[in-house]
Amino acid sequence: MSETGGVREVKSAARTVELLELLAARGDRPARLQELADELEVPRSSMYALLQTLISRGWVRTDVTGSLYGIGIHALLTGTSYLDSDPRVRLVRPYLDEASQALGETIHMARLDGRDVAYLATRESHEYLRTISRVGRRLPAHVGALGKALLAERPDGELPEGPYRALTPNTRTSRQALAADLAGVRARGWSIDREEGVLGIVGFGFALRYDTPAQDAISCSVPVARLSAGHEERIVAVMRETRAKIESRAPGGGGGSVHWRS
Repeated sequence: MSETGGVREVKSAARTVELLELLAARGDRPARLQELADELEVPRSSMYALLQTLISRGWVRTDVTGSLYGIGIHALLTGTSYLDSDPRVRLVRPYLDEASQALGETIHMARLDGRDVAYLATRESHEYLRTISRVGRRLPAHVGALGKALLAERPDGELPEGPYRALTPNTRTSRQALAADLAGVRARGWSIDREEGVLGIVGFGFALRYDTPAQDAISCSVPVARLSAGHEERIVAVMRETRAKIESRAPGGGGGSVHWRS
């Protein structure tokens, strides 16, 4: 049994968290009882009892037949509370609005979470029909502008061994290729994702250095069809200015009275 900070892990609590994370990761693909039991390697009867408990409390939902399971509404309520209570998210939101209005493009804020980034805020462009909010979604750090901006704030020795998962033909899947890209990020001061995470989309990422190493980043996402050399220069200029404004307003790590461990 694993331990954290010298405290023995509570097996039932760990199993509950693993189940919720599994359901959340499946998105719009509901799971059957046996699938969940097999994935988490627990007896079917134990999984059924756990699911019924979580259904009664709103953390899991089921269909009318009672045979399919998905994440429940209380997960949303808890996630919303996290966003509302985080001083850095509150700080950054107005500047995302400002940058989106200035550029007419989609602006994101995300936080590094292990080997992924988790999207915390998004301001969608009204210039093209791609208005699906990413808040709460995750993306491998190696494939996007947000993740690469944050990985570049860390030594290459922390990069996991490859090969990495490819989301498009342009994804850098080797440790060597990613390290070379991150060297470029450090040299210029921001990251570029040229259709590495999503085909047809280019991203520009900027780490927010109010923590050391940076945990948060902002980015601008642009359809390839809308990206010219002049527009790219303006995006970089506006996003650099936006980063400077945010960092100047966040002395001591975001200005909140409580400083949470990531």
